[in-house]
Amino acid sequence: MNSRGTTDRPSTVLGRQLGDELRRYREASGLTTTQAAEALDCTKGKISRMENGRVLVRTPDVVALLHAYGVNDPKTRERLTLLTRTANRRRREGWWHQYSSVLAETYKDYIEMESICDHIKTFQAQLVPGLLQTPEYSRAVTVASRAWQSSEDIDRFVQVRIARQQRLTDEMPLNFWAVLAEGILHQRVGGPDVMRAQLNHVAALAELSNITVQVLPFSRGAHSGMFGPYLLMSFPQATAQDIVLTEAPTGNFWMEQEPEVAYYRALFDDARTLALPPAESLALIRRIAEEFTS
Repeated sequence: MNSRGTTDRPSTVLGRQLGDELRRYREASGLTTTQAAEALDCTKGKISRMENGRVLVRTPDVVALLHAYGVNDPKTRERLTLLTRTANRRRREGWWHQYSSVLAETYKDYIEMESICDHIKTFQAQLVPGLLQTPEYSRAVTVASRAWQSSEDIDRFVQVRIARQQRLTDEMPLNFWAVLAEGILHQRVGGPDVMRAQLNHVAALAELSNITVQVLPFSRGAHSGMFGPYLLMSFPQATAQDIVLTEAPTGNFWMEQEPEVAYYRALFDDARTLALPPAESLALIRRIAEEFTS
């Protein structure tokens, strides 16, 4: 993932939940975004960004809006102010912030999303997904990216990537489903020893009940995934919408509109259908691992 790129920042799940509730209360009150902006003495655009979960929302602003919307129930006001503080704290206090010197805002946003989602589905055409990488493979990829110059920065970025992998084995492990183009298995990232260890590592992780790995073989010919990698994130909250991240050398792009998300769901369904079944994929990964000799 290109952590140095620039793109729209995603809204957090808690921020979206807060924004959704503020929008519902505004609509129930009969106020337009323009009228809400007048009540808060701000721009209409700020109200829209608050309702989309794309900005930090100050507790006094929530209190003022609830007053304008006629929401006077103490329990509701207390719940929404607590939600506001929790959403803001999640954005400020994640473990990844100690690595801010080597992480762009877009990558911190991604780690935050990864820390609170419960399902990820991804198609990868060039690289083993970060959550499945060994330290040696990750280092080789990081050096090749030319995004970091000093060995210290490279070390710190690799540490972040490895720390992220705890999501696969924590108390509520992430469900992770990856479809890998076969070329990933043959690309000699870091040399034969690194690749053999990397492929065996993927095979071992694929034995876990929460991880599915499939390989899309060369023999399938042209397919819709050839145009670039992407991932879909789903969240445990009933009101939370899926989001999509696409990756490109110049930046990463988030999509949250349902027609766009639905398009990528269809792409992933195509990829998993064309790919080898998990057991056959695992056998192929292990066979190719054995072909790497020093």
